[in-house]
Amino acid sequence: MRREQVAGLVGLACLLAAAPAWAQMGQNFFPRPSVAGVIHPEVGKGAIYETTHAGQGSDSRDRQEMTVVGTEKVDGKDGFWFEFAREDKQTGKPAYGKILFTKEDFEIHRLVVQREGQAAMEIPFHMTDPAKQKLTDGVTKWEPVGAETVTVPGGTFVCQHWKSNGNDGGDLWTSELVSPFGVVKEVSPTRTMILVKLVVDAQDHITGPVKQFDPQAMRQQMMDRTQQQQKQPNR
Repeated sequence: MRREQVAGLVGLACLLAAAPAWAQMGQNFFPRPSVAGVIHPEVGKGAIYETTHAGQGSDSRDRQEMTVVGTEKVDGKDGFWFEFAREDKQTGKPAYGKILFTKEDFEIHRLVVQREGQAAMEIPFHMTDPAKQKLTDGVTKWEPVGAETVTVPGGTFVCQHWKSNGNDGGDLWTSELVSPFGVVKEVSPTRTMILVKLVVDAQDHITGPVKQFDPQAMRQQMMDRTQQQQKQPNR
């Protein structure tokens, strides 16, 4: 299996890792406790977002769904299963990933992904020191600038406005009424993400037994899919 394909699966479940919201909420790097309070996981609730990428034309929009689909104890702590969904570019159908997250220490403990027609798969997860440092750097560049009322397709919210003091700039608006991560709107030089709908009846989309990650089995699945596509008559 190619390295970039593994990275794509991991990226599915950690969709927010590239967003300022997750950078301020990841792991246990919280110089300002008020930021940590933005995370508000409630089982069955979540949010759907639309992201527009700058300078990429009309095809630059995509949607992501982020929900809380269950709980599980981790070393005596309350863990929450956060599920992420987005369109699989290869099949055009949703692909799902979920992480087991403990709010007490802000740690990711498990990572499970599933594509259409394939078995659910658990991928070993370990945050490297460079990744931890990136999260730490991401925390320090965000400063609260006051309360603002923000209207997006998903509704009108009284938000905390955060502003980046880093070289990349950016603004973020959060509300405790939005589960799980509080994000209502994010604007940066490269993208804009807005809340389009609150989810109140979220279900776990990852079904069947969960297998441990097997690079050889996944390589075979991809080869089988390629052969099937080659056998299909040209239209």
